Amino acid sequence: MVTLKTEPVTLSSDLSGRTVAVMTSEVRPQVDGIIQKRLFTEGAEVSAGQVLYQIDPASYQAAYDTAKAALQNVQVSVKSARLKAQRYAALAKENGVSQQDADDAQTSYQQALANVAEKTAALEAARINLAYTQVRAPISGRIGISSVTPGALVTANQTTALATIRNLDPIYVDLTQSSAQLLALRKQQQAGNETVVNAPVQLTLEDGSTYAHEGSLQLAEVAVDEATGAVTLRAEFPNPEHQLLPGMFVRASVRNSVNNAAILAPQQGITHDAKGHATALVVNQQQQVERREVVTERAIDNYWLINSGLVAGDRLIVEGTEKVSVGDEVKPVEVSTRLPVVAESATSSTGEK
Repeated sequence: MVTLKTEPVTLSSDLSGRTVAVMTSEVRPQVDGIIQKRLFTEGAEVSAGQVLYQIDPASYQAAYDTAKAALQNVQVSVKSARLKAQRYAALAKENGVSQQDADDAQTSYQQALANVAEKTAALEAARINLAYTQVRAPISGRIGISSVTPGALVTANQTTALATIRNLDPIYVDLTQSSAQLLALRKQQQAGNETVVNAPVQLTLEDGSTYAHEGSLQLAEVAVDEATGAVTLRAEFPNPEHQLLPGMFVRASVRNSVNNAAILAPQQGITHDAKGHATALVVNQQQQVERREVVTERAIDNYWLINSGLVAGDRLIVEGTEKVSVGDEVKPVEVSTRLPVVAESATSSTGEK
């Protein structure tokens, strides 16, 4: 016989999911031209701002030089127009020239200033286009296979990326949990259980091995997928060795809550009939055997986590159940058991009655 008592038990959920890069960037050209060089090794780490491709800069260099010369030309005319406007303004005060001539000189000066502003903007546009002939990495990360080789023509509006960069450390794992499980977790919180904010997560890889680094739960999607009835949870994992790659299938054990008043009953004290209904034999205050219908939530090692039917203080018969019947008077003998601390559950865990 075992006297049941409440114990704090950490509950976990076994969920499936896939790895997702924290940041993904498709490298695209911003000007047209012929690729002269590829300046990276496929599959290597690249840094933000690193030059990846060199587009033939000849035409863009010529456009820049032309814009620069045009700016210098109008800058010279500005000086002449300013001096003329100042001279005509002084002469107009002494009636040396007409006021109309003075106004025309001032207008010419303002027009020259506008030309300088226009040519300055044109030079800046030419400089930007020339800089775009060096295609740089927008983010740091691991770069994939190049879709072009030297000699290929690329355009600013092409749909095909030159390459893709993914930041792999850290890496996300998107897990799916049924909305029913999420509701159950919320009810546990309302009942007094404490949910771990940054819940620790352990990964099992496709080959059955355990991932060396522990992750943490970051967030849950704010809506339920209408097609699947599932909610997406996102966990973050360190990935210094780049063992995890985007798109890998994994299973995750998420320690998501603590049941502070769990009732754990040894499995040998719970029997199930042909319909799966669970029952237990307990010793009441009159030292008589009585039968209880119980609802179990999940198996934890050699115990059942009890939802209802048994409470703290109940004396559960765990040995010799085949030798007693309901109503028999017995002399119970206490046996000791060791309760587990962590409960591991499958995604499909449901109650039994």
